[in-house]
Amino acid sequence: MTDHQTAGQTTHAEMFFDPACPWAWMTSRWLMEAAAVRDLEITWSVMSLAVLNEGRDLDEDYRAMLDRAWGPVRTIIAATADLPEQEANQLRKAMYDAYGQRIHLDGRGSEDLEAITTEVLDELGLDASLASAGSSDQHDEALRASHQRAIDMVGDDVGTPVVKVEDVAFFGPVVTPAPKGEAAGRLWDGCLLVAGTPGFYEIKRTRSVGPDFS
Repeated sequence: MTDHQTAGQTTHAEMFFDPACPWAWMTSRWLMEAAAVRDLEITWSVMSLAVLNEGRDLDEDYRAMLDRAWGPVRTIIAATADLPEQEANQLRKAMYDAYGQRIHLDGRGSEDLEAITTEVLDELGLDASLASAGSSDQHDEALRASHQRAIDMVGDDVGTPVVKVEDVAFFGPVVTPAPKGEAAGRLWDGCLLVAGTPGFYEIKRTRSVGPDFS
């Protein structure tokens, strides 16, 4: 038990995601498992790998991925722009799940994401005209503001995902496969412990495997 979580008290977390990031997808699946075994409420918010990497010297394949990655985050921001926050949060999560199914579980991340966006909008009964948001900068101010809110909490030398818990935030955890059941709860307890420790910054080791979506 930590200062952020006491018996009978709900813990509020916020996860910032980019649908294009497989590691953020793994973290989101773990958080859902943790919420099933801990008194945890999650807000789902957008950050952007494309924004994060603007102006950086990157290899051609990764730059191409980032160019495609603008579409989903722009579309999610556009679809939720005028909704009350509770409804917006629910729709952000639903759109994230629908994008993630196609991009990660179905292995379609290298496809034209505009076509995938059309499928997502159709699945969720959303206005088909929202597909045009992916190639427009109309909602970029709101997108950048959401992204910057995450970066302001953790610094600019990290990526997705960012998780905020009460008054602290951290990058990660980067984990594969996503722990399930009580194992997910124990990892959550550990993240709260280290994140709530004054002066704690980093635990890291080199990744030896890619994301396991099983």
